[in-house]
Amino acid sequence: MSYLSHELSRLHNKVAIITGGAGSFGTGIATKFIQEEAKVVIADLDNTAGTEIAGRLNCTFFQGDITQRAGWEKLFETAIHVYGGLDIVELAEDEFEKLVNTNMKSLYLSTSITIPYFLERRQPAVFVNIASATARRPRPMLTWYGATKAAMLNAVNSMAVEYAERQIHFNTINPAAVLTRMTKGLLSDPAVERKYLDTIPMNRLCQPADVANAACYLASEEAGFITGACLDVDGGRGV
Repeated sequence: MSYLSHELSRLHNKVAIITGGAGSFGTGIATKFIQEEAKVVIADLDNTAGTEIAGRLNCTFFQGDITQRAGWEKLFETAIHVYGGLDIVELAEDEFEKLVNTNMKSLYLSTSITIPYFLERRQPAVFVNIASATARRPRPMLTWYGATKAAMLNAVNSMAVEYAERQIHFNTINPAAVLTRMTKGLLSDPAVERKYLDTIPMNRLCQPADVANAACYLASEEAGFITGACLDVDGGRGV
């Protein structure tokens, strides 16, 4: 695999699965990947939103529960059937509900189902996972959310070491808070938003495009010598 940028785009003809595709992060990442000429399957439980977004982006939508093995197997089969292969797995679910299933079980299922495919073909691959600043910086009222994200980070780093020789990359993005379905209840309060912004040197909220740009870089050949990295997309908040 050559780690030189494609003359047309960074993700030309790469096949990507993006979970949480109807959420803010997932939609932003799918949009960026498609701009870079990737072939994308977005997955989400929300059939209405997922269908609308897939139609708008001209990509494939899979409606199903990826916290169950059968759901992940069908999602994987969809990517293979529609596009003939798989290169990138992006876990971008941004819902607060079902923390353990979303943040850990889905990671376990996605890797246990797709890694044998990559190993059998001796194919390089990329996993990009969306964690949270709380994975490394615990915050009040977010104990169990942060705990599952920290567990995700540990698992990703372990797999980065385990599969590095096989050129299967595992990296993580830790974004600052962004207005999503999960956070809008808190950040819609101007006083709360102002207090939070005071902790960010760049003085603004993280945007889905910020995360999408970071994900695109980590999924591209430009990041060919990067694995086990945790990229903070937080405007300097963690400094």
